Amino acid sequence: MKQTILVIDDEAAIRDSLRMILEYDGYDTLLARGGQEGLERVARDRPDLVLLDVKMPGRDGLEILRELRELDELLPVVMISGHGTVSTAVEATKLGAFDFLEKPLSSERVRLSLRNALNQRRLTAENRSWRRAAEVRHEMIGASPALARVTEEIRRAAPVRSAVLIQGESGVGKELVARAVHRNGPRARERFVQVNCAAIPDDLIESELFGHEKGSFTGATEKQVGKFEQADRGTIFLDEVGDMTLRTQAKVLRVLQEGEVERLGSARTLKVDVRVLAATNKDLDAAIESGAFREDLYFRLSVLPIRVPPLRDRAADIPLLVRHFAHLFARESNFRPKRFTDSAVERLTRQRWRGNVRELRNSVERLMVMTPHDTVDAADVQEVLRVDAPRGGASPSEARTLREFKELSERAFLVARLRELGWNISRTAEEIDTPRSNLYKKLEQYRISQETDG
Repeated sequence: MKQTILVIDDEAAIRDSLRMILEYDGYDTLLARGGQEGLERVARDRPDLVLLDVKMPGRDGLEILRELRELDELLPVVMISGHGTVSTAVEATKLGAFDFLEKPLSSERVRLSLRNALNQRRLTAENRSWRRAAEVRHEMIGASPALARVTEEIRRAAPVRSAVLIQGESGVGKELVARAVHRNGPRARERFVQVNCAAIPDDLIESELFGHEKGSFTGATEKQVGKFEQADRGTIFLDEVGDMTLRTQAKVLRVLQEGEVERLGSARTLKVDVRVLAATNKDLDAAIESGAFREDLYFRLSVLPIRVPPLRDRAADIPLLVRHFAHLFARESNFRPKRFTDSAVERLTRQRWRGNVRELRNSVERLMVMTPHDTVDAADVQEVLRVDAPRGGASPSEARTLREFKELSERAFLVARLRELGWNISRTAEEIDTPRSNLYKKLEQYRISQETDG
């Protein structure tokens, strides 16, 4: 599709000259003899770029530029002047002009400026589109009183620098709360760096968070910048913070107190300006009692506590969530949209969602894929979701297939061992001889949690 360029200039010779250059290069060209006519053409025809003369009878180009920016802040404007001065060029740039060309115009200079301006417009539009898509993906959906309380707490927490501790069961949307705090605060344009403390082995967590110098330990073949450095001027989100070792907790405490990090293998400290958000599904009071979590770090992290309710406490939000996840999956997967009937939504609302919002989302996606027609009904919910991963009370003797027997047996084994060891994830992983990250994957796969299986 051809791109359209509008030329606003009171000189007919300049308009004709630019039209020939632009049409030769394959652009559609619109012409306007003055500023007011140009504004009307922008409003009506929505060009991709404007070439705007500075000196024109009546309203000059700088005045028109201001109005163009109000009409469409993404519209690139290249200024043209036969009486170019540094001060005029500086003012045009401050007002948002992409470039400033002096007459007589060079064909190559015009072409280069147009290519660069149009490329920037494309990249800016793509970036905004990705941001909007990310915001929709991480949007908190619902109108229940329980969620309204969380939204109000986010609103209060977002503008300040204080640490936030987000608590709640697995799958309730703690990451969404963290992203909402970041997105609505003064650091929204800076980086949001997420770290899953439970998924990183104990011997690598410090390197991930604080970085290391080359040769600081076996396998450190290159220098690595830590997550706290990456998040400088932005936000770091420490997910599953309750799984950090005491040694790592002490270093995180230092960052919170002093604003300093020290890479492994380095004697030099680095100043960082980072807002810390943390989340956990653990009972940190119990962890403090057992000596597994530092009380001073807890007080530093929980300046602004936010507790996210489980889905069972906001069942009124389930119809909105079902339709949101169906729409999101269809758009992101280029999948034909399917309509959920009222009876299907009512059946999903009555379901017990032990895995909370995450389980509901996975189930909606499964229904979208596995239902053979364009409408999902209650019968489809019953048929498709009966093959869900094994749940709490089921025993291996109830299995109908060899695969289901294996899954039920593995789930029962993991729950039994976790109960024996007081739901200590690190110790359980060590006792059953599996990496901690693998154990966490199993817990998510089988929807095992202390709240539902303890």
